[in-house]
Amino acid sequence: MSLLFLILIDNSVSFRTTEICFMSVFVTVGTTSFDELTELVTSEPILKILETKSYSSLLVQYGRGHHQVKECNTAGLKINGYRYKDSISGDITNADLVISHAGAGTCLEVLGARKPLVVVVNEKLMDNHQFELAKQLHQDGHLLYCTCSTLGSTLSEMDLQSLEPLPAPKTNKFGEDLTLHFQL
Repeated sequence: MSLLFLILIDNSVSFRTTEICFMSVFVTVGTTSFDELTELVTSEPILKILETKSYSSLLVQYGRGHHQVKECNTAGLKINGYRYKDSISGDITNADLVISHAGAGTCLEVLGARKPLVVVVNEKLMDNHQFELAKQLHQDGHLLYCTCSTLGSTLSEMDLQSLEPLPAPKTNKFGEDLTLHFQL
């Protein structure tokens, strides 16, 4: 967004346009309940970190959770929330940063959209396969991951420029492997 400023100095007029950057964060928990994450991202310490990183809006998809995020303005951020939508693709596309639970579908959708992703692993899950996925995608350089207890430091220290895009899928690889295996 550009703003045009009219400047009067010593009875002469000059015009200046200034680029103003509005950056947004989208937080999603998918169809699950992850109140610990939704409460944390709307807490004062996290909001202050986001503000220092020049983010101006926060949109939270809170799923089945009890913690409902209401529209408000605080800590220099415009905050909105909703439970569910038919599709979150538009919210992902419009975001400059996505903070998400570690669901495989969500991770792949965000990375496929080429958006920076911070995955927050829910440590309260019994079979924590999400941790394995987040760890591997982090080791491959595609995302950052943390837990709720380390989200603040992860956001403070994050270098989104260091993230590597997820490579395009090799859709013909399976067919090639079958052909080779069965010597067709």
